Order: sequence, then structure tokens, then C-alpha cells
Amino acid sequence: MNIVLFGATGMVGSRIAAEALARGHRVTAVSRSGDSPLPGVTAAAADCSDPVKVGELADGHDAAASALAPPRDGSDPQVPFLALNEALVAGVRRSGVSRLVVVGGAGSLLAAPGRMLVDQPDFPDAYRGEALAHRDVLTYLRTVDDLDWTCVSPAAEIAPGERTGEFRIGGDRLMTDAHGNSRISAEDYAIAFVDEVERDAHSRGRMSVAY
Repeated sequence: MNIVLFGATGMVGSRIAAEALARGHRVTAVSRSGDSPLPGVTAAAADCSDPVKVGELADGHDAAASALAPPRDGSDPQVPFLALNEALVAGVRRSGVSRLVVVGGAGSLLAAPGRMLVDQPDFPDAYRGEALAHRDVLTYLRTVDDLDWTCVSPAAEIAPGERTGEFRIGGDRLMTDAHGNSRISAEDYAIAFVDEVERDAHSRGRMSVAY
């Protein structure tokens, strides 16, 4: 496949790029800086708040992927995260690409019946802004009916680690292991993400990944 990946230089995006490249896909790695996350990709610089530029870069690809993320330090971004994703969707529309797979957040996963993880009383304040931003994007994506989109939520904890190939795929419910932990390595998350790009198994919906 010929995949355009926005937000390709971050912790998750760079691993998605590496996983896709290892499978023989062609990857256009887009970031604000234009830096290449690894050899073998086609690097491009773009401000994803510009739908025209997004459309130009996505044109001719089989699928678009987004690993864009809101600021984790609580700072106020120049372009709100929801507006950034709205612009990205508008750009993908302009390109004629119909498939869009997006890195989501864990905060909107259900930790109890009718109660999201971000609404739990012990949810860390340091991550609340990021979680709410991802939740707003998922809510927006659920209104998009003219693109074949999928939002891929990680476990509550995601960090660099081992590529094991062993994980579970779920839906809107937070998945935990036998010890009550919810985690996934960025490497295994990338496997599930690229699997979804290839297989299109969760069209116009959210899936989750955890051990």
C-alpha cells in the first residue's frame, strides 16, 4: 500500500512508520519539521491545519493515517486539537482518499458501565487535557459519514517497549490484564494499527488495543 502518515515523527507515529515500512508499504511521513523518522520513507513538511496542503500530500495514496497528538504538557496549542483534526479530515476529503486511520486516546474508553476512564475520580490531572482532546476528536469522527475512518485507542499506558505481536483487540471498553493493568507497548500498538490500515476491519468505528 501507499500510505501517507501525518504526525510521523512522534513516539507512536515513528513506530507506525517503521511497522508499515517493514511490511513493504510505501510511506510518506509528514511532520511539521519535515524530518524523516527513519530511512526509506518519503519525508514531507506540512502544517496539518491547512486542508489544501493536506489534500496535496494525501493525493494518490491508498490510505491516510494520523498520529497527531495534543500537547502533553497542558500548554494551549496555536490550533486546537479538534480544529486540527477537522482540517485534516477536510484535506483527506479533498484528496479523494477514502480510508483514514487515526491514533486515538484511552480516556474515552469505558472503565465502568456508562463511565469513561477520564471521568474516574483517580484519573491523573496531568493527562486530563490530552484525554479530553482525544475524546472530542472521536466524537467528531463519529459524525463523519463520507470517509472510511477508524480510531485506534491504546491501553491506558502506552510507552516504548518490546514488539511481541501478542495483544488483544477490543472496542469501547477499557481492557485490563489479570492484575488490573491496562498497557501496551508502542511497538505492539503499531502492529495493530497497521493491521487495521491493511484489513479495514473496524470501518467507521473505534477499536482498542491492550495486553
